[in-house]
Amino acid sequence: MANTPKLLAFAGSLRRDSFNKKLVKLAADGARAAGAEVTCLDLADFPMPIYDGDLEAKSGLPEHARRFREALKSHDGLLISSPEYNSSVSAALKNAIDWASRPDPQIPGEPGLVAFGGKVAGIMSASPGALGGMRGLVHLRSILGNIQVLVIPEQVSVNTAHEAFNPDGSLKDAKKLAVVHGIGAKVAHMVGKLSV
Repeated sequence: MANTPKLLAFAGSLRRDSFNKKLVKLAADGARAAGAEVTCLDLADFPMPIYDGDLEAKSGLPEHARRFREALKSHDGLLISSPEYNSSVSAALKNAIDWASRPDPQIPGEPGLVAFGGKVAGIMSASPGALGGMRGLVHLRSILGNIQVLVIPEQVSVNTAHEAFNPDGSLKDAKKLAVVHGIGAKVAHMVGKLSV
């Protein structure tokens, strides 16, 4: 590829041994194999208060929200693995998106959605449940589309996730692993085409 696509990969979970953290790393492997440069980020390293308009008006963006927003800005595409909490996305993921979608008062004139607009994303989920987090992806796709992210049609949900992974973090199901790798590769290819 003439321009190496830069992708940011992260899970919407704060748990250290999260199934979704394992899953998104596999998608990142697929993107790297397709020629992308991938940065894996852990939301646990970016603790943010619950979004509060009064707090924003008083203090601007919290430090970790600004750091997360800058990480998004410096990448062309996203790989997001989202746990399902009560048929939707996790509070941590939604809160991070909400903060990062706000304009940074330290950069006058910069639009709020600069961290998301025009990016390509691949989404996936893993859950111990029978549906693998699929219901939460409906909401994630809607949220991202509303903030001007192009979400590829392909997605994957890994059910019975507590039994789905090998000790090395790979998936036991080779076909599902190929789909996960394919999502990473597809985002890399799409970003490459759109940047020409």
